[in-house]
This record gives sequence, structure tokens and C-alpha cells, in this order.
Amino acid sequence: MPNTLTQHLQGPWYWGSALRWYAIALLVIGLDQWTKTWASSSLVFGHPEQVTSFFDWLLLHNYGAAFSFLSDESGWQRWFFTILAVVVSAVLSVWLALQAPARRWEPIALALILGGAIGNVVDRISLGYVVDFISLHYQGARWPAFNIADSAICAGAVMLLIDMWRPEQKLNS
Repeated sequence: MPNTLTQHLQGPWYWGSALRWYAIALLVIGLDQWTKTWASSSLVFGHPEQVTSFFDWLLLHNYGAAFSFLSDESGWQRWFFTILAVVVSAVLSVWLALQAPARRWEPIALALILGGAIGNVVDRISLGYVVDFISLHYQGARWPAFNIADSAICAGAVMLLIDMWRPEQKLNS
């Protein structure tokens, strides 16, 4: 195992095995964009359509970040979050390329985060906001609306947290 990043970068890059992780990210992006297109063309903005007693389709536009953080700002946040997501996506892309072929859990988590980040960047660049349409609620309490990209980012983040507490495994096993 290399001791420094420089030694690691001079060592094997696993671009071939990384393609499967990039494919997962592309699948997330495709599913995210497809569902956002469906929501934007099928739902009435701000009008919930009940699916179950705790789940609605609710088309909203998020000009901020998670939970509409900074959504009331003058517009600078669009480019701030876009640049931030592009930088994070570049780092995740390299991180995926550095994963040993035997690894599974961590690269899947990274691919989910990468796909979700790019899915929301596509919205920010093309629309100026992120399309949200999934709404969960219970007894009058409503969770902020979200989308497939947000779900993938959260799932990937939870997987990375779980991975931190898993015992170290040998890469060849």
C-alpha cells in the first residue's frame, strides 16, 4: 500500500474497473433526469398529488441547496453550488479511478454521490434551480421535497458512514 498520494498516483490506476462505477453514476443521472422531466411535465407546480397517506408527488423548484438552504439569496448561490458540485464530482471521479478492482461498497457509494451531484448540476445549469417532486409527510409534518439525485447522494453518504465502521477487509478476499 503506497504511503503517499504521489506514490499512489504513480502506481496502478484502475480506470478499467472504474467504468462500472461510472456506469452506475450515469444510471443515476439518467433516472434522475427522466423522473424530473416526468414531474415537470405531469405535475402542477406546488399542488400535491397524494399517492399514499404519507407520500405525495409535489413539484417544487429549489434555488438553494439541501432543505432549500440559501434559496432566498439573490442568485449567486446557483453558481456557488454548481461550482462546488463540479469540483466534488471531479474529486469523486478520480477517487473512483483509484479504487482497487476488488472493492465494492465504497465505489458504489461514491458512484451514487457522483451521479446525484451531476444530476442536480444539470438542473442548476439548464434551469437555474433543482426540480424536486418527492414529498413525505406525517400528521401535518412535512419533510422537504427531494428528488432521485438527492436520494442517491444520501444513500451514498450513509454507505460511506457505514464503511467507516466496518472492519478493515483485505482487498484480495
